[in-house]
Amino acid sequence: MHVRVTLVTAPLGTSRLAERFADDRPLDQAAWHAVQLASHALVPLSAADLRYCSPTHRSRATGDALGFAPLVQPALSDWDMGSWRGLTLGEVAAHDPRAVDAWLRDPRAAPHGGESLLDLVTRVGGWLDTRPFEDGGALVAVAEPAVVRALLVYALKAPPATYWNVDPGPLSAVTVTGHPGRWSLRLEPPR
Repeated sequence: MHVRVTLVTAPLGTSRLAERFADDRPLDQAAWHAVQLASHALVPLSAADLRYCSPTHRSRATGDALGFAPLVQPALSDWDMGSWRGLTLGEVAAHDPRAVDAWLRDPRAAPHGGESLLDLVTRVGGWLDTRPFEDGGALVAVAEPAVVRALLVYALKAPPATYWNVDPGPLSAVTVTGHPGRWSLRLEPPR
């Protein structure tokens, strides 16, 4: 069995430095404009056999705007940041630099009381491996950057620290192909 899974990263509503942990605000005007500009390249993905999205406002709105009519998947929820929800990394680091250091160094650490990095990768990987695949089928999902990173770490069987070196840009698309337990990153020329 072989399937194609494409993840589209939801657009950010603010600059990356101003981004807040687990921020579930609706798309702002700049994000809507970005979706319109990227739609010519992304709308063809709506032909996928299965179309999903994260439960976040911006993922659902992006999927709808691209014509995906996506099914919300709780397993694609953004990283549970516990008590850090709504704060920026700078705010947390100013208040508790040791906690941030532990979080960045240890994939099992969850000083915020939410999910550890390993928990996130496991959750997203479990979702990937349990899709109802048809051989030769295609699937598309709109998700938050943390989910896209976690899926790539899982699919490539990369060390958890690799997560910090993956940078999916807003409205980027990344594709893995294969089957449960054996995934490959697929790089394609621009359309």
